[in-house]
Amino acid sequence: MRTFVIGDIHGGLLALEQVMKRAEVTEKDTLIFLGDYVDGWSQSPQVIDYLIDLQSKQNCICIRGNHDELLLEWLKNAKNNELWYQHGGEATVLAYEKLNKGQKQKHIKFLESLEDYHLDEQNRLFVHAGFTNLNGVGYEYFPTLFYWDRTLWETALSLDPNMKKDDLYYPKRFTLYKEIFIGHTPVSRIGETVPINKACVWNIDTGAAFKGPLTIMNVDTKEFWQSEPLNKLYSNERGRN
Repeated sequence: MRTFVIGDIHGGLLALEQVMKRAEVTEKDTLIFLGDYVDGWSQSPQVIDYLIDLQSKQNCICIRGNHDELLLEWLKNAKNNELWYQHGGEATVLAYEKLNKGQKQKHIKFLESLEDYHLDEQNRLFVHAGFTNLNGVGYEYFPTLFYWDRTLWETALSLDPNMKKDDLYYPKRFTLYKEIFIGHTPVSRIGETVPINKACVWNIDTGAAFKGPLTIMNVDTKEFWQSEPLNKLYSNERGRN
């Protein structure tokens, strides 16, 4: 039995199917999805259907991403959000025009069931974006930060690698958990396309929303598998700019 963590999918069902096959995932494995299942490529509804089906077959933990929350707001309230529309929402809105009311209600139920974070028995934290409370996720005053925060990753990037945990200035957030697995901020922003580890933080978002691949990683061994770049899998689509 293995535990895998999967980065931001952004409507790329073809990539998700590809990494599942390449990692030879079985129904005995535990899968932890870091959120942002939608927005970007054309198959957001199909990704959600895939995850719902997967949950019925094996242990799947699905974390809430900011794009998933934006979709939920739109499905429930038909609220126009121009900024969301410009950052991948357009493809999602077009895709959902093909779904009936029953299908949309099924997706609303799934989106409402998403977890803000997951903390396993080895004190490893899985969260879409981050957290800010110095005492940890259980003390966070603003739950939206779990899927919007970027300061955790920015701090990890800027941290002097020679600094020790008992240093007076060492960030307390990095002392609370054995490891922290995040998505949200693609590593392509620092010119990378593979999972990046800084301090105790692993960033698994390898830019699938743009021109990068989707990544699945074995949490224990850190071995990872990737899809083809999504702009090649969806060569007739624009994706996110």
